[in-house]
Amino acid sequence: MSIANKNTVDVQGTTVSFVSRGSEDFISLTDIAKYKNPDHADDVIRNRIRNRNTIEFLGKWERLNNPDFNPVEFDGIIFRTGLNSITLTPKQWVEKTRATGIVSRAGRYGGTYAHKDIAFEFASWVSVEFKLYLIKEFQRPKEDENRRLSLTWNLNRTLSKLNYRIHTDAICEHLIPPKITHSQAAITYASEADLLNMALIGLTAKEWRDANPKLDGNMRDHATVEQLLVLANIEGMNAEFIHMNLPPGDRLKRLNQIAIRQMQTLTAAPVRPIPGRIEKRELSEDN
Repeated sequence: MSIANKNTVDVQGTTVSFVSRGSEDFISLTDIAKYKNPDHADDVIRNRIRNRNTIEFLGKWERLNNPDFNPVEFDGIIFRTGLNSITLTPKQWVEKTRATGIVSRAGRYGGTYAHKDIAFEFASWVSVEFKLYLIKEFQRPKEDENRRLSLTWNLNRTLSKLNYRIHTDAICEHLIPPKITHSQAAITYASEADLLNMALIGLTAKEWRDANPKLDGNMRDHATVEQLLVLANIEGMNAEFIHMNLPPGDRLKRLNQIAIRQMQTLTAAPVRPIPGRIEKRELSEDN
């Protein structure tokens, strides 16, 4: 785990750092221990990790979250717990049991970090009041980020809906002949909506629903912020392509290429077209 890109929060005058490891957050036990004893934080951690209740808690956490956990070594540690001769550091715990809930690094920027579940339990032992403040400060930036993402998502969803009006007007003007029933017109609208879905995601609305039967709503309700922004863009572009009388197959290819480029830019990650999807699902000029 890299310690270089760490974030910090201030908890009752103590700076506590945390880092992300995949989708999980790890909080510095070293920093938490400094609240109890600023000069001997490592001793605080070692004394706590030798405690039988602590070891049992760590073992249960690993059994629930770590399929590679070594239960044989764990049983040996539990058997010796309480003896004056036992010595156990975070590094030894990790090496003996293949634990993943604690990470210990030496050096200037090192320290002992633990999964937030374990860190909160450790903080409770240091001080119940400190634990409550730690949880509050730890959640604050995440709640702020979620609010910002929610606002951005809603804005892009609104842009998509506004562009949808431009899109449907173009369909109505150029693709739907006069004297047609509402249900017949709905087929054309759905076909064009699926053209956009295919260009961006590679699935029709029905295919997405079949693949995600437990999710409520449609694929656009579960789209990312970046996907919604690109969708808003290609909706407007498809409307222009319709005004230019481009056939559906050409529009699908162009929109797919545009979607790929824009997603690459927005996510800064390679986004490749789904192999064979566009070629096989090309719409004919008769549709």
